[in-house]
Amino acid sequence: MLILGLSSFDHDPAAALVQDGEVRAAMEENKLVRMATRGLPYQAIDYCLREAGASWPDLDAVAVATRPWRAWSRLSFLRAGLAVVAPVGSAYYMTREVGDLARELNNFRLLREMAGVPEKVRGLEHHLCHAADAFFGSRFDTALVLTLDEQGDGWSGAIFSGQGIRLHPLRAVPFPHSPAWVYSQVTDLLGFTPHKDEHKTQWLSLTGDPVYADLFLKALRARPGVVPRLDFRSFTPGIAGKLAFSRAFYSELGLDAANPRLMTDELRRNIAASLQHAVSVVVGDLIEAYASRQRKKNVCLGGGLLQNPLLVSALEDRFGGANIHVSPTPGNSGTAAGAAFVLSTGSGARPAKRPSPYLGPKYSGEDIKSVLDNAKTEYSHFTVEQKKLDAVVELLAAGRTVAWFQGRAEFGPRALGNRSLLASPWADYVKENLNDFIKHREWFRPFALSVTAEACDRFFESTPQAHTMSSLGRLRANSGVPEGFALPGDRVRIHVVEQESNRLFWRLLNRFGEQAPAPILLNTSFNLFGEPLVVTPRDAVRSYYSSGVDALLMENFLLVKEVSRTPSRSQ
Repeated sequence: MLILGLSSFDHDPAAALVQDGEVRAAMEENKLVRMATRGLPYQAIDYCLREAGASWPDLDAVAVATRPWRAWSRLSFLRAGLAVVAPVGSAYYMTREVGDLARELNNFRLLREMAGVPEKVRGLEHHLCHAADAFFGSRFDTALVLTLDEQGDGWSGAIFSGQGIRLHPLRAVPFPHSPAWVYSQVTDLLGFTPHKDEHKTQWLSLTGDPVYADLFLKALRARPGVVPRLDFRSFTPGIAGKLAFSRAFYSELGLDAANPRLMTDELRRNIAASLQHAVSVVVGDLIEAYASRQRKKNVCLGGGLLQNPLLVSALEDRFGGANIHVSPTPGNSGTAAGAAFVLSTGSGARPAKRPSPYLGPKYSGEDIKSVLDNAKTEYSHFTVEQKKLDAVVELLAAGRTVAWFQGRAEFGPRALGNRSLLASPWADYVKENLNDFIKHREWFRPFALSVTAEACDRFFESTPQAHTMSSLGRLRANSGVPEGFALPGDRVRIHVVEQESNRLFWRLLNRFGEQAPAPILLNTSFNLFGEPLVVTPRDAVRSYYSSGVDALLMENFLLVKEVSRTPSRSQ
């Protein structure tokens, strides 16, 4: 059975192709078009079909992770109820939601035309698709499944009981009772860009103290163990406005309601820490209550809020790392695979194995050579894999930063060793060089360390989520890992690499470990500031020459920035 899954069309659209329960291809539209998009993911769809050698008539079904009419009816009901206290704001949002409905329905019309047989196209509950992505991609046969995001089809979350090939709905979290929405509001308050920079709020929280945690807990829920329910006294009438916090809320934070962003750096850090702590408590208490009722030991998590490694780490500390599974693509893009899983399992088949994160495009040597020759750049070409690895290790040992472009691009928000920037963690000023001259990002954001699965336990304590960088690990005492990578509480971002999942990157780590204190490399995403992860050779070359990266290895082609160069050669 061949099923094309699509995420909702609101933001971060993506496509995934599932054949007999196995994900054959998946990619976000944003990475392919190099900018934020909405609507139908045309290029992602085209890629998935080409990768499988399929066309529209070959598809058995097209599953879309949204039901526009149901979303509109839920939001309209909410706005109608809030119209009494905020008539202007409610009218504005109701009008905007009518426009959103019209666009969504038009997208479905276009999709049915492309499919040829309109009956092939099916809309599915957004949070059901989040849940399917989390549960059917997990190692568990039975689990409590919790999804939380800002808003999907009029819901901000849902709770399911997962058993075999079934997801039984237990409870929905209606919008606006959303910790993710509050997280975006605080991100805006702190001076970051909402719906884009929530990760900055998350990492900033590590530098503060949660002195206002009780204030956020009161704003997020009525009492422990219940689904989130906003205290409307903490927000403006109708939950309207760019910053929707009330004067009373600002007052308790010690802020001027007329200019709430005017705050000290210490207060910014403490607000971030307080929010992060409160969200962890709310989600943890909710899981505990429902897991106890349902007698479930395992928990699967999805939705944009769970793209937060600090939150996942806190839940692992509370419930045990072996009992938690987070989708590698918890955000909107992951619902593409989830939607396809819903229809696939409906036929009685559960995915035979967990999806690989390496589901994007791969490029041949001819493709890469064509781009390099067109750019009139000099390069070395390797015909022996060991010599290629040795050349990269030599650069890394010399303190150089290497862009590593190998195999299929990652599907999801993180670079997992196929589109990565690599450096030795023992190199002088490595963090400063990456932050200031390559990534151009804030000082408080940590870098990840990639380590082989065999060596991991010697240096770190980790959980299964470390394979997709979805959580945090902890440094072992006297590990020898440079202290600059440790976060408070000896926590650290780690990426555990297995030979069977990424053989070449695993080999590079081992080869580097023969000359370095350990088979560990600093790993961060290969992209320019503000851009998505690179996908194509052209993306890679442009990003390489537009940044302070020292070298670029694309499959068997090596580019090195040097004062004097030698002619192109094969080795």
